[in-house]
Amino acid sequence: MIRSQRGPQALPPPVPGGPYRVVFVCTGNICRSPIAEVATRALADTVALADGTELGDRLIVTSAGTGPWHEGEPMDPRTAAALRRAAFAEHTHIAHQISASGLRQSDLIVALDRRHLQTLRSLGTDPSRLVLLRSFDPSAGAAADVPDPFYGDESEFDACVAMIVAGCRGLVSALAALWDPLPLT
Repeated sequence: MIRSQRGPQALPPPVPGGPYRVVFVCTGNICRSPIAEVATRALADTVALADGTELGDRLIVTSAGTGPWHEGEPMDPRTAAALRRAAFAEHTHIAHQISASGLRQSDLIVALDRRHLQTLRSLGTDPSRLVLLRSFDPSAGAAADVPDPFYGDESEFDACVAMIVAGCRGLVSALAALWDPLPLT
């Protein structure tokens, strides 16, 4: 069982022989969820598992929005700039809305705020596969949501990246424990 700041939380186990599919979901899929996708991929690629593989080799990480507002658009340029300032590699991204099939195909659905969590529940998402990103950040305390930086300035985008990366670090650690149940040293 994986424990988060808010109490016990079990992640769905991986299907033997298959990739573990993680999808991050925010509103329009141009700010928060692409940040989480990029950060999780980068962090997972640095985690060596006991069998000699990298965690990133076991995962398929994507992102989507709850609505169609930005369908087909790249990530917000301010998001891309904030990721560059945080030393993440360039990432090609095209926004899309989460679909029922996308939800069914995902092993883990990670909501960026409680509103997304509620929307995903209303779409019939299996609650055992649905988590809030900040539940994996011990420093989050009672703060469950990643605020949307869309109407903010550069500093709000940078704060958003930092907040998401903190959650992704905890999530990547929890994901690694699915294959290596002992703590990483």
